[in-house]
Amino acid sequence: MQSISIYEGDGVYDYLSKHWLLKQYRKTKRMLMTGNNTGAKFHKKQPKHLDVYYFRINKKYRAIGKFDNDGDFRVWEIDDHQ
Repeated sequence: MQSISIYEGDGVYDYLSKHWLLKQYRKTKRMLMTGNNTGAKFHKKQPKHLDVYYFRINKKYRAIGKFDNDGDFRVWEIDDHQ
């Protein structure tokens, strides 16, 4: 997998800090940005025609987002996957 640029939307860092996920999120983000996809599990979300992607922060939490016109990945939500 190629390296990608990841940017966060409004409120994402607030949610991450509230749930003590900043360190784990930054580690996963760094892996994706360097092209190391072994632990992140970067996948396309169903239904696939919407082009919405997610990656794993830890066992419970996922970051959900979409690629913009510039090819950058924009995270707009963190989901607790329950």
